[in-house]
Amino acid sequence: MELREDKHPGVMSMLARVIHLLPLELKSLLERLPTGAKEQLEEIRIREGRPLEVGFRGQSRFVASDGSLRQAADDTYKPSADLCRKLLERITNYSLYAMEEELRRGFITVTGGHRIGLAGRTILDGGSVRGIRDIGAFNIRIAREVVGASVHLLPKLVDRSRKTLHSTLILAPPQQGKTTLVRDIARSVSYGYWQQADADGWQGRKVGIVDERSEIAACMRGIPTFDIGPRTDVMDACPKAEGMMMLLRSMSPEVIIADEIGRPEDGEAIREASHAGVSVVATAHAYDLQDARGRPVLQKLLDEGTFAYVVELKRTAEGIMHRVVASSGLRHDAREPAVAFSRRESGLSGRFRAGDP
Repeated sequence: MELREDKHPGVMSMLARVIHLLPLELKSLLERLPTGAKEQLEEIRIREGRPLEVGFRGQSRFVASDGSLRQAADDTYKPSADLCRKLLERITNYSLYAMEEELRRGFITVTGGHRIGLAGRTILDGGSVRGIRDIGAFNIRIAREVVGASVHLLPKLVDRSRKTLHSTLILAPPQQGKTTLVRDIARSVSYGYWQQADADGWQGRKVGIVDERSEIAACMRGIPTFDIGPRTDVMDACPKAEGMMMLLRSMSPEVIIADEIGRPEDGEAIREASHAGVSVVATAHAYDLQDARGRPVLQKLLDEGTFAYVVELKRTAEGIMHRVVASSGLRHDAREPAVAFSRRESGLSGRFRAGDP
């Protein structure tokens, strides 16, 4: 089965955001993708000697040499070793040594918050990973700013007694919109856009973001490139537990946001922030609440009542859906009905419009 090009003039291409990173041969091929795929591109998976794969609208397809998309891997374009070498040189600015820490973590974050995952042969030092060599696989995940992504969810998380947010844990598997959602929550809370009639007149809150992977704020030399609000401070490329404690000590945040928690030290830092009267909005990888309870750190935080709400995200044909579970219902799994927080993307800006059907 092939997807053919359909014309939608005037719509901003997601491909354009990362095209400068690609070697000429790969750039030329991907520019021939169907327009719909280019507009909503989410991932580009490049594996040496194996079929080129792209992800868009929650689905994946292999790319043929003419730019058409196929479900089967037969007769598709296969990146060469030389192309993979050129790509690695471009994303590391021709200096693998300067990217030693990123290679140890298995990914590189580039300008714009785009994260490039790497796979290859690991280099061990005393049983710990020191880096990766013989890199033969790349996953380019394209970041996008979606203003208004939290418009339907935010009113459900408001703490009216303290005029801020309740501590909330957001759960979803990879690529379900967690980072996009918390970025917009940070922006809204920082500006004071509470999306609630009885919150008119509330000022924005001081927000601290621990951006370990440089994806939420997409900082360059310490300056955010995404709009995260006027009262937001960022600890960029910093381990989450350390970053939360540094923010607590130095920046007096009222809300802390962290992505992809899960280590024991993350749990301790979240408890410390909670005991200091700071609201924490964090994300974690889990399919749902039951899945999260299988992770010891998350289970302990849930059992202790650290989070007032748990939000489950799911990608469906209608868009990204959310379901909210209040702390009082955690043991009984008393969920609200699923609600879509955003459905349609604005053609020119690449942002979701609040209230779009």
